[in-house]
Amino acid sequence: MYKRVSNIMYKFYCRTYQSILRVFAYLLPWRKPKLLEGKNSINKLPKLIKSEGIDNILAITDKGIVSIGLMDGLIKGLNDEEVGFVIYDKTVPNPTIDNIEEALEIYKINNCKGIIAFGGGSPMDCAKGVAARLARPSKSVSQMKGALKVRKEIPPLFAVPTTSGTGSEATVAAVITNSNTHEKYAINDNVLIPHYAVLDPLLTVNLPSHITSTTGIDALTHAVEAYIGRSNTKETKHLSKKAVKLVFENLFEAYTNSSNLVARSNMQKASYYAGLAFTRAYVGYVHAVAHTLGGFYGISHGLANAVILPHILKYYGKSVHKPLAELSDLIGVGESSNTIEQKANEFIKAVKNLTKKMNIPENINGIVDSHIPLMMERAFKEANPFYPVPKILSKEDLSNVYIDIQGKKQKI
Repeated sequence: MYKRVSNIMYKFYCRTYQSILRVFAYLLPWRKPKLLEGKNSINKLPKLIKSEGIDNILAITDKGIVSIGLMDGLIKGLNDEEVGFVIYDKTVPNPTIDNIEEALEIYKINNCKGIIAFGGGSPMDCAKGVAARLARPSKSVSQMKGALKVRKEIPPLFAVPTTSGTGSEATVAAVITNSNTHEKYAINDNVLIPHYAVLDPLLTVNLPSHITSTTGIDALTHAVEAYIGRSNTKETKHLSKKAVKLVFENLFEAYTNSSNLVARSNMQKASYYAGLAFTRAYVGYVHAVAHTLGGFYGISHGLANAVILPHILKYYGKSVHKPLAELSDLIGVGESSNTIEQKANEFIKAVKNLTKKMNIPENINGIVDSHIPLMMERAFKEANPFYPVPKILSKEDLSNVYIDIQGKKQKI
């Protein structure tokens, strides 16, 4: 009896917190990045940077991007415009506090006046972490964990995504990993939304197929979690639906035909729309669980989301039947279903079918049983009370999610 009353009170606390945050959100400045779009739009960036009065800039990326010459056009343009630059290319997947501090020191030594985030989610997160430290030099990265701990304007930030998934070019979030504790957490603040974003499909053409697939499902996860959550606005619902439709219409084509610029461009738009949606409507337990898998095992965020999404949707049960049925109708898979529940299940099935076609596994091997209690606690703490999830899951539910992800049967 006591446990039941305690659970009811905790859920009431979470919902009250979320309601207050939802009201407060209407008062916040939600800037959208100014866009450079289309084929070869990256070539316009150096002139834009020059026009902003920036004579020296830090570009944050990773070694893989540098090694394949993806930045060569940008570098030439910066030289032509006589904009000084320095490149930090040591960003690792699931960027660390050490990455941020190293890049920050380079920024200061070279008297930079702005930042280019060039790459996937990891360089974007690292760049935002550097920007946060510049805005709040007296605060450590860990002290800015959570919501609205920065609250001071950052230097000009130019986001150049080379994957179509994170939507980080439009979001408030920087996700950081503490290498010592294996904890992965987000810094969320409106000031971290980039000032400019470049959506050039040519930058995504040579992506390996497994990165195209997993980052694409990452975008889908953002859109779905935003759509089913309880902090939606009319705009975020609209953006989420646009993103979901674009993913189902274009992701498999981009996966199988990497040179299809229409599909590539549409996936960039899907990622961007989903980013705009979830930065306002937030995400849910899929992300909370994915962050623990990234922190403990270095599993890429897109892959983790792709595996976890169907499991979490199942645990939400009837609380998500209506919105998932709407998405089912949107992508044309619920037409033969007679009930809302059947339509919702058809949408979950469509997600599974899409991931299966792209050789994304149904489960994640290597999860250590003894790690589950700590991962569960961290996922529970990240999600509650902050994420306006459709249903508040118990710690037992979350533990069972990890068991499901392993492909093991739950203990009875």
